[in-house]
Amino acid sequence: MHKSDFKYLLAYLGPFSAYISVWFGGAWSYTAVILAFGIIPILDGLLSTTGRNPDIISLPHRSEDLFFDMLLYLHVPILYGLVVLYFWRCTLTQITMIELIGMTLSVGIYVGASGINVGHELGHRSHPAAQLFSKVLLLPALYMHFFIEHNRGHHKYVCTPEDPATARYGESMYTFLIRSTIQSYIHAWKLELKRLVNIPRRPYSLANQMIQFSIVQSAYLLIVYLLFGILGLMLAIVIACIGFLLLESINYIEHYGLVRREIAPGRYERVGMRHSWNSNHHVGRIFLYELTRHADHHNKSSKKFQTLNHVDECPQLPVGYPASILMALVPPVWFSVMNERVPSDMLFIRTKSFD
Repeated sequence: MHKSDFKYLLAYLGPFSAYISVWFGGAWSYTAVILAFGIIPILDGLLSTTGRNPDIISLPHRSEDLFFDMLLYLHVPILYGLVVLYFWRCTLTQITMIELIGMTLSVGIYVGASGINVGHELGHRSHPAAQLFSKVLLLPALYMHFFIEHNRGHHKYVCTPEDPATARYGESMYTFLIRSTIQSYIHAWKLELKRLVNIPRRPYSLANQMIQFSIVQSAYLLIVYLLFGILGLMLAIVIACIGFLLLESINYIEHYGLVRREIAPGRYERVGMRHSWNSNHHVGRIFLYELTRHADHHNKSSKKFQTLNHVDECPQLPVGYPASILMALVPPVWFSVMNERVPSDMLFIRTKSFD
């Protein structure tokens, strides 16, 4: 580990800002929102980008360094502590509606950023403990099916008509959010049923992970209801929605308009570095644990975040991920900036399913 790697500790400012939002209330209620979609985009715009890659000689040691693993595992108690504090604060203390909205947005953002994003990273690990913690982190977002759909679906079908999480050229974020959210859930069921048929096991039994996830998520909501009442239950659903909509917003910008060539019916060219939008904006990279080096992640999904590389041939976003989400919220602005950046040859690989 190099001393520069301590920069990843800054990622804890995300959940810490959410704790500030919930604990102090008042004007502080929006602290996490301001950090995520105000301070980080501004810093990304002011600071220079960097395409510097990890030293290839140190990669084997870097990949096995426990420091980086602990950075991720610590998000489990941090996230659950935040969620419990939020439910207590909103249901058992006196707060205003303005405070409630700010706290809810702040916690929801980090249910997505600390929960789903870190859960995504751990979900690609082969160790059973890492996969368990991945599912635990996905639980507050009520998006445990992401563990199936992302790993077995998205990484196989990305940039093809079969992938719900690939945004089509000219598709607005709002249309995409509805389509991807619904179709990803359905796709996860299909993938799990196919797995069970191939084992073979009874498809509609406790061997079905989708059934397991449904039971666990229902139990989570029941516990919230028993401890914090109907308001707590409603808030649990709201922060989950904010969390998974943040994830789907990131999905939107990661592969917008990019397609793979169909080389035979139902078979596509290998996923390449040209099939993900990357960003080397430094602050966003740190807060999202290098998720913005997305092409190398798709090139080899088992690579840990601290070993991901920048590759020059990757299409580059003009701004960082948080600023890109803000830009995508205004479709005419997004289209005017991004449509001309989509590689021209990909515009001629359109299939009927995309059109």
